Amino acid sequence: KKQALERITWFKEPSEILDDSNPPFFKWFKDGELNLSYNCLDRHLETDSDRVAFYWEGEPGDTQEITYRNLYERVCKLSNALKKLNVGKGDRVAIYLGMTPEIVVSMLACARIGAVHSVVFGGFAPDSLKNRIEDCESTVVITANEGLRGGKKIPLLSNVKKAVKDYDGLKKTVVVKRTDSSEFFDPKTDIWFSDLVDKQEKECKISEQNSEDPLFILYTSGSTGKPKG
Repeated sequence: KKQALERITWFKEPSEILDDSNPPFFKWFKDGELNLSYNCLDRHLETDSDRVAFYWEGEPGDTQEITYRNLYERVCKLSNALKKLNVGKGDRVAIYLGMTPEIVVSMLACARIGAVHSVVFGGFAPDSLKNRIEDCESTVVITANEGLRGGKKIPLLSNVKKAVKDYDGLKKTVVVKRTDSSEFFDPKTDIWFSDLVDKQEKECKISEQNSEDPLFILYTSGSTGKPKG
């Protein structure tokens, strides 16, 4: 337990590690406050800002080497952009992307401001996407105009349009321009990721989360019934 605590940066130390006063409903670090985005990024900046956080290679062969500093700035800019869309602590953001750097940035940006993200597999059809968006009451969807997988283009934005056709809870769809296509993009409901993010500040204040606050919602496959979050 002590080693686990030493690996985590806390804003507020928990008064006790394990609350076992009401078994079997055990709670860990009940009154501690922390932030996953801070632990993944900020605490590395002083000594490792120029170290590569991860390497990315996509289709059709484009590559990126993303340092901790660069990733931190990308996350902060998207965090600020989400706040401009009135996304805050406890709000749900659906992430429907291929395996691109933006999926990492999106998850960490949500964590930074206390929003709850729900990653939906980019290969899912509109009905599966619809079930998850509606169930977790997403107010924003982050997607791409198209995905690239196995030499084929995946109509991500088109699928989102079909999924939210009868859903009234969506404020905005944020669209990464992965290919040259602008088909299905509607400026009334959609905004290009770069247009929203590029003009934002590179610093964003951390939302201090309680250790029991939700980070993400992950759904079962739905193969035996309605997907459960």
